[in-house]
Amino acid sequence: MQPVTISTQPIAGQKPGTSGLRKKTAQFMEPGYLENFVQAIWNGIGGVAGKVLVLGGDGRYFNDRAAQVILRMAAASGAARVITGAGAILSTPAASNLIRQRGADGGIILSASHNPGGPDADFGVKYNIANGGPAPEAVTAAIHAATETLRHYLTLETPDIDLARLGETRLGDMVVEVVDPVAAYADLMETLFDFKAMRALLDSGFQLRFDAMHAVTGPYAIEILERRLGAAPGSVINARPLPDFGQGHPDPNPVWAKPLHDLMFTPQAPDFAAASDGDGDRNMIMGRGIYVTPSDSLALLAAQAHLCPGYAGGLKGVARSMPTSQAVDRVAQARGWAAHATPTGWKFFGTLLDAGLVTLCGEESFGTGSDHVREKDGLWAVLMWLNVLAVTGRSVADLMAAHWAEFGRTWYSRHDYEAVDAGVATALMEDLRAALPGLAGRQAATLRVESAEDFAYTDPVDGSRAESQGIQIRFDEGARAVLRLSGTGTEGATLRVYLEAFEQTPQGDDTQAVLAPVRAAVEALAGITVRTGRKEPDVIT
Repeated sequence: MQPVTISTQPIAGQKPGTSGLRKKTAQFMEPGYLENFVQAIWNGIGGVAGKVLVLGGDGRYFNDRAAQVILRMAAASGAARVITGAGAILSTPAASNLIRQRGADGGIILSASHNPGGPDADFGVKYNIANGGPAPEAVTAAIHAATETLRHYLTLETPDIDLARLGETRLGDMVVEVVDPVAAYADLMETLFDFKAMRALLDSGFQLRFDAMHAVTGPYAIEILERRLGAAPGSVINARPLPDFGQGHPDPNPVWAKPLHDLMFTPQAPDFAAASDGDGDRNMIMGRGIYVTPSDSLALLAAQAHLCPGYAGGLKGVARSMPTSQAVDRVAQARGWAAHATPTGWKFFGTLLDAGLVTLCGEESFGTGSDHVREKDGLWAVLMWLNVLAVTGRSVADLMAAHWAEFGRTWYSRHDYEAVDAGVATALMEDLRAALPGLAGRQAATLRVESAEDFAYTDPVDGSRAESQGIQIRFDEGARAVLRLSGTGTEGATLRVYLEAFEQTPQGDDTQAVLAPVRAAVEALAGITVRTGRKEPDVIT
């Protein structure tokens, strides 16, 4: 079975972002588009001859066809083995675990994460390296460079592989191994958490609701929450993964998981609720009558991690993305741990985790994780919360109240302005960037600017440098704002504005009211309403 060489030309715009290449599904389905990018991955990493790869995706539309294309191309380029989940399905944290567990050389994850799926929605391809984490910038730069010089790609002319049947088969000289996508991940969770204590909690009448949003975590949640922990049947809702996520938006936040959010503020609310996203790496946490921000969730889990068997020895350190609130920093300071702030993108945590400098890390965009894999992990965060609830016997609301009493409360919210004209968004950021040298000491609405910077990061392990990672403005009394353009959308630009204020003794319970002075200060400095024509953000979380 000889490889077939197909002539091609570079396709513009195939530059991977913080989470690989994301485009409209229809664009990925254009002749040669996916093939070009996959061949560029092979070329950018020095080839795949003799290598072992993991392949999986979140089951969105085109996942099945893309997997067959990639398998043929891997075989044509000499890969020794590709390990994939049944149906080419793997959650992103499960794929990371499989890469690490099997000692694979890397892997390809087919997902656009929390973006909608379907023929008119979004698709994505991401390369992860041998540690199980997203490719660092040097690797993505090499892949991008390869897209610009590509002249041919290699494939095989073969029938599709049956990916529904577990076991091994051959594609040319390459072994295709189809595995249970859930088992290895569920087994890993049992080594980290006290399943006995959680089973006892659920046996006591404690009620939970997990919304899988018709995305990849449905089977994982059924196996772990209902089968292994004994949650009541039906505790996992929207559990069946669908190619279009049931025509929903698989982003676990109060906007897109609104039915679950609203339920938790009714008399019928269960004790605990959570949701996860398209590929399983994000989470939303709620208790009866309370929504926990991702930043607060990270801070509380860091403070309580010692209650879980896998973290009983304490934490080596913590890390957060720069836009994430400083709540976890205050926990680290009190506990004597190192705290790191990195650019947005899970890949920046990889070197810190590999070097043993941190144990827990998280992003404000509903991502939390630890050194058990090299991706954020939605279901892992849910299980850690359940473990803490089981050991302490407290409710979510009581845990958060005690946390704020000890560490103070960091009020926090993210405002997203979606599909903004790219030129307008870029000009807004560039003008604000140009004004940075003169902002310190300036009055902005009712606040005074303490400092302002264009955030840059030098990795303390490998010395790599990342510039222009977001504008950070600090105000008096612990208030802070961050502005950055997101790289996760597929059209226009998404302007993200992060607002933060700190109170040692929390007053009131209206987050947006507390943050109103910070929002007014940002408007005075950046002129978002005038420049974008948007009086309100599209999404507030």
